[in-house]
Amino acid sequence: MNAALDPSTMDRLTLPPAQLMSGDEYRESLRSYRPRVFLDGREVASVVDEPGLAPGVNALAYTYDFARRPELERLALATQHSRQRVVNRMLHVNESSGDLLNKLEVVRLLCQETGCAQRYLAHDALNGLAQVSARIDDALGSTEHRARFEAFLARVQDQDLSLGIAMTDAKGDRSKKPHQQANPDTYVHVVERNGKGIVISGTKAIVTGGPYMHELVVMPSRQMGRDDADFAVCCAVRVDAPGITMVSRPAGRPGEKLEHGEALFSRKYGQATAVVIFDKVFVPWERVFYEGQWEHSQVLTYSYATHHRHSCIGARAGFGDLLIGAGALMCEANGLDPDTKSNLREPMVELIKITEGFYACGVAASVYATRDEHSGTFMPDPVYSNIGKLLLATQIYDMHRLAHEVSGGLIVALPGPDEDHNPATAAKLSEVLQASPDVPYDKRIQTARFIEDLTASYQGGWYSLISLHGGGSPAAMKQEIWRNYPVGSKVELVERLLERGVLHDEQRSITKNRQPGRCCDTGCTTPGQPIMVALPESLKKD
Repeated sequence: MNAALDPSTMDRLTLPPAQLMSGDEYRESLRSYRPRVFLDGREVASVVDEPGLAPGVNALAYTYDFARRPELERLALATQHSRQRVVNRMLHVNESSGDLLNKLEVVRLLCQETGCAQRYLAHDALNGLAQVSARIDDALGSTEHRARFEAFLARVQDQDLSLGIAMTDAKGDRSKKPHQQANPDTYVHVVERNGKGIVISGTKAIVTGGPYMHELVVMPSRQMGRDDADFAVCCAVRVDAPGITMVSRPAGRPGEKLEHGEALFSRKYGQATAVVIFDKVFVPWERVFYEGQWEHSQVLTYSYATHHRHSCIGARAGFGDLLIGAGALMCEANGLDPDTKSNLREPMVELIKITEGFYACGVAASVYATRDEHSGTFMPDPVYSNIGKLLLATQIYDMHRLAHEVSGGLIVALPGPDEDHNPATAAKLSEVLQASPDVPYDKRIQTARFIEDLTASYQGGWYSLISLHGGGSPAAMKQEIWRNYPVGSKVELVERLLERGVLHDEQRSITKNRQPGRCCDTGCTTPGQPIMVALPESLKKD
């Protein structure tokens, strides 16, 4: 899929090696944290030893081991030239469009294995923070905000930490702004400032992987007005800082008849989401990226959302790969060949088209990346990022439907796994429910239960909903597409063809959003190194 080698990776031979944790070292590192976590109505004594969180811990551990594989080094690691350090790509601030391409591919590979790798949210937040801290400093003529962020970035990279992104507030009455809420704790806000730091209170409603992260990055979830200055706060805290309470959902489907392997995938890998309550949490100034600068809140929410939607494209492409592979296996197990059966070939091609279609938007967003004038970081194209995310958000249900179509009703009609060990029924079931003579009964039902796990279970519903609303609702993506798409250029094109001779008018609403054509001297911004690292032969998809 990607044939060229990024020459910028060659300088790693002369740089200090990356200090990367292994999966086991990540697990052990969690023991030095004591977050206050509630799960299923009880307090968790040890996150790393909690069965209900094990699939999430496993998913994060996989990302650590992935980055240490020698054959993936050029893809999984990146050179942070500002520090002359080799770092995990999930903690890298982009320096080129090639960085975005490689991040997209890494996220896809990680999510092929884990369903949702989760750690890529840290990448998206760090890139957004780099942009907003530089913009604030440029506006103030200072270096303070850059310095705080860069010190935090260096520590996170050098210690190879996992970051939970606490962005989505509880929000309260959606028709009211933060300062108008009857209960101010529906949004995280500053309640005290002193010489040592700030004190924050409030609630973040959806924090991915919160219990098994090392730190939380608190960010505003919306554009703020002058009266919302106390709510315009961005900072970092340890997950076990005094005053933090997490109320979490289990990760995946742990504990569901493990001895019989019913939830083959989501008993091993999953994602917890937590409501995080901040009750007068102290944050020292060196961990405060900004507070009170309400006029810059939109910069962070916009940049983070664009980066995150770009990452979501890679994540759901990895999930699509699972459905494509499982669908093909199910066709084979049913004794049917898509090469000769158009009723199977067409839905399989449709599933491929959907997956690669939105992934292509992610590639385009990377290629057409632009350099942020304040921070020097690279930002994926917002139109392609939002179109790709909108496609996957609205087509995730079609992906499930197509997997069901090629698989047949067995994925939900199959008797439960206990019957596989029932002497009164097992022999007969294995005899009558085998379809293809080349595929044993146990292989057929294993594939059927895999598809059920991903598409027709609680976990399947979770994948649908997180795809639809994760990273913003479809309405938010449509708004960004309309806001950034150069409709005005298309209007002026037609007016020129109609020989109206109309000049561009900044006061005219319909033509205010425009840009020069792409791929021409005046229309393209050189996006840095546009090369995607070559995948090892064993991982290529073609």
